Amino acid sequence: MVTLIDALKAAKHLLAGLAVASLAMSASGAAAQSEKIENPVAVFSGLDKITGRIISFDVYIGETVQFGALQVTPRVCHTRPQTESPLTTGFVQVDEITLNNEVRRIFSGWMYAASPGLHAVEHPVYDIWLTNCKLASTVPPPEDYDGPPIKGVVAEGEDPLAGPDDGVQSGPGVPRPKPFQG
Repeated sequence: MVTLIDALKAAKHLLAGLAVASLAMSASGAAAQSEKIENPVAVFSGLDKITGRIISFDVYIGETVQFGALQVTPRVCHTRPQTESPLTTGFVQVDEITLNNEVRRIFSGWMYAASPGLHAVEHPVYDIWLTNCKLASTVPPPEDYDGPPIKGVVAEGEDPLAGPDDGVQSGPGVPRPKPFQG
């Protein structure tokens, strides 16, 4: 038969165990939070719905870049180390320039690269979503940049808007004639 004193002792041990577990979980949570990498460059993709073109562009933290009638300003861009599961997040503010030249905030919040449809900017003419964060860019930083340190050197002569070089020096090939169907 369990006495009241035995029950109180068991409850005391249970509470002590829960306190230790809680401390261990908060310590591991702090370690996980310290594992995120603050990047100086946010990479966005933008869709112009009129032309159907998708453009990828780099923006430094705190820099404002215009895409069509929208002005995009990333405030932070975090990633995880390669040893952990990927998670790319960024806090972004997007303003629209109206036809009356007024600036109106249409988005202020977190974007997740793994779920672009979750928190993308959906505008009648333009869509913008976060695709990645980087430690360096081929685009030089703005003169007044004071964000996270840039870890890399901009390569001389690289065009940030050019696609990858596939090494092919000629244009498209000449199509073969169709076989005669008689």
